Amino acid sequence: MKAQHAILCCITTDSQCPVTQAEKALKGGAAMIQLRHKSASGSELYNWALDLKELCHAYNAICIINDRLDIALAADVDGVHLGQEDLPANAARKLLDKNKILGVSVSSVIEAEKAVQSGADYVGLGHIYPTVSKRKSGEPVGPGRITEIAKNLAVPVIAIGGITDKNVCEVIRAGASGVAVISTVADAPDPEKAASLLIQNMQSCLL
Repeated sequence: MKAQHAILCCITTDSQCPVTQAEKALKGGAAMIQLRHKSASGSELYNWALDLKELCHAYNAICIINDRLDIALAADVDGVHLGQEDLPANAARKLLDKNKILGVSVSSVIEAEKAVQSGADYVGLGHIYPTVSKRKSGEPVGPGRITEIAKNLAVPVIAIGGITDKNVCEVIRAGASGVAVISTVADAPDPEKAASLLIQNMQSCLL
């Protein structure tokens, strides 16, 4: 699927309040917020999810929970994003309402095809470039992998991993429907401005 409007997904980092991070990203134009906090308790995640859902919907944005299908279901957010080591996508799809969004992390053509067959609404492909935001095994897959997967996939490909305003055009031109970032926005001196710049650069690539 070739995007007419590339989307920006901002993923929260453990070092800051997720709601504060999300508000800054949304003001900058982010279309999706993914709540990710590896050390938080279930009750913390649930309360943040409720706040984020309300905040995202006020900005007409999508609220996704990383890894935790139980939190996504309990808070009735827009969807969940699962990694390769999380609950299998086909099992999650059975529990999710048909109108809820299921995203799956992939790094290869085989994983991407399996994700779609299992009911994924989009795939998060990465890591594209070297990144320090998340501990990774293996080498970056590079923008060429985006083209390889996007040309045969019926769902959007969201690229992740080391993406900045300097290389985001390369990612979009390779076939990504959007990008997901952590530190590029969350750790920026001005997160709102950083999000806005990413979006401006993505849209310029589609003209």
